[in-house]
Amino acid sequence: MRARRGSFSRWLPGWNKRYARARPAPGRVRFGDLRRIAPISREYGFDRGLPIDRYYIDRFLALHAAKIHGDVLEVGDDSYTRRFGKERVTHRDVLHVSDGNPKATIVGDLTSASHIPSDNFDCIVLTQTLHLIYDVRAALRTLYRILKPHGVLLATFPGVSQMVHDRWREYWCWSFTQVSTRRLFEEIFPGTNLTIEVAGNVLVATAFLQGLAAEELLPEELNHLDPDYEFLIMVTAAKPAAQA
Repeated sequence: MRARRGSFSRWLPGWNKRYARARPAPGRVRFGDLRRIAPISREYGFDRGLPIDRYYIDRFLALHAAKIHGDVLEVGDDSYTRRFGKERVTHRDVLHVSDGNPKATIVGDLTSASHIPSDNFDCIVLTQTLHLIYDVRAALRTLYRILKPHGVLLATFPGVSQMVHDRWREYWCWSFTQVSTRRLFEEIFPGTNLTIEVAGNVLVATAFLQGLAAEELLPEELNHLDPDYEFLIMVTAAKPAAQA
């Protein structure tokens, strides 16, 4: 269901002011293609274009690209490190929780990773991973420990999402909010070194749950933030300088 860019795109500016009178009366809502009890796609939008959550992750990492430099650790593969770190990265490592990933240079669980040296990375890119770890506090302590002084963690995780239907389903433990994110991270990182961003609105959340792609929404729709719909949480957390 691709958004029509005619009359609707002209209506969108200032939609907050017109929202009340634009709402359909009870019983007059037209569901159209969305009147279904099964989603349009169960592939997160990968089969239709760019997944909506990846739109925000790409934008977040592009905004903080300068922080991806030096010795960088990424989970799963190093695609974001290569894409956004470019020539600023001097060494890339890939962490995977188990054997079998040919791209992994480090195998281990972030909740018990004593074999990873402390003060080792200038940047850690942790996208869509933290919700798969039951002992979040232990993972955050490890991430803090293995960052160099002044090192930065760039993390994203879902607020609103459907469940995966692959092997990672048995690991999916959490969904987060700004409040839970801040309370968790401030147990480990100084609050002054922490920035939390959110993205989303009701249309974005609905489209993602239906499996639509980012290309099927207008830029104005994607970029509008409704704080009542925390679709994606994005965190920048810096380790302070070493103390004498």
